[in-house]
Amino acid sequence: MKLKVAVYNVDWMHKLFHTDGTPITTGAVGKRSQQLATIIKTINPDFIGIVEGPDTLVDGSKTASIQLENWSSHYGLNNNFKGIHGYPSSGQQELSALYDSSKIKVTFTPTTDPKNQFNKPFLVDTTNKLIKEQYKHYRPPLELTINDLTNEHFTKVIIAHTKSKGIFTPVDYAKFEQISVRDRMRLYAECISIRKRCNDYIDDNHNVVVMGDINDGIGMDFYENRFNKSAVEILLGDVWKPETILTSVLPKPKWTSNGWKPSSSRFKDRITEDYINVLIDHILISKGLKTLNANVWNPYLEKENTAIQSISKELKAASDHFPVVAEIENA
Repeated sequence: MKLKVAVYNVDWMHKLFHTDGTPITTGAVGKRSQQLATIIKTINPDFIGIVEGPDTLVDGSKTASIQLENWSSHYGLNNNFKGIHGYPSSGQQELSALYDSSKIKVTFTPTTDPKNQFNKPFLVDTTNKLIKEQYKHYRPPLELTINDLTNEHFTKVIIAHTKSKGIFTPVDYAKFEQISVRDRMRLYAECISIRKRCNDYIDDNHNVVVMGDINDGIGMDFYENRFNKSAVEILLGDVWKPETILTSVLPKPKWTSNGWKPSSSRFKDRITEDYINVLIDHILISKGLKTLNANVWNPYLEKENTAIQSISKELKAASDHFPVVAEIENA
């Protein structure tokens, strides 16, 4: 089976809905909502992971799935789109997905092991000092299973939005260092937890896709060099077990005068105040899958791509991230 998959950080999508969960269709909010809809409609994915989606209430009276389906219907996206979500997060930025129900079946399939559920605290040694610390996913990763319409298994999917490295409050340099190290350890812990789940899936002969805003890249900053690892490299797996390695659907990024290329977002450097292009949104796949083609829908870089250029204004205005899109199939 061949699927077009995508992941998109849509930037606080819950702000696009009224408190009752219906889409806001007027004013600046309605305009941004239309821009996002145009982007997803142009991508035309079979499956798209949504990062920072609409909120889900614990009592189930409002869910990301229902809001996404109502939003999709209002803006005339694929008539077969269905929404899906998992455990509610502690905030208002949910992990969810839209998928074409005429092509695939998608189900929320969290582990039944109460000691390993993504919505529960977990212990992990992030410093290699044989001391485990307790962590908890602020946004529990979304575990899904994709089957074809005959229920033949295609892949497991984990959608993640891991801890931000950003520091958004005024601090002195000593505090900045303390918070930076703390945030980095939490980022590593979350990715170690996700990687363990990948190992379980691969051991059970499942294909695996990990997608989302990982807030990290490969060899991209001071702390990655300091700790000799990055969150993405943790997700990729153990080089001594090549059969379990995940690979990116994108080519290795190159450093340029403006940052990394390809890039899916950018941030303002706290010291220099320059804007730096970063690749922090990823789609990683296991050995049982292969990439046919993939790119970041970044209109600043994809000058020759007519589909991307046709929605250049929307891509630049709708979110502070650009979607990552790939066609994948069984290897």
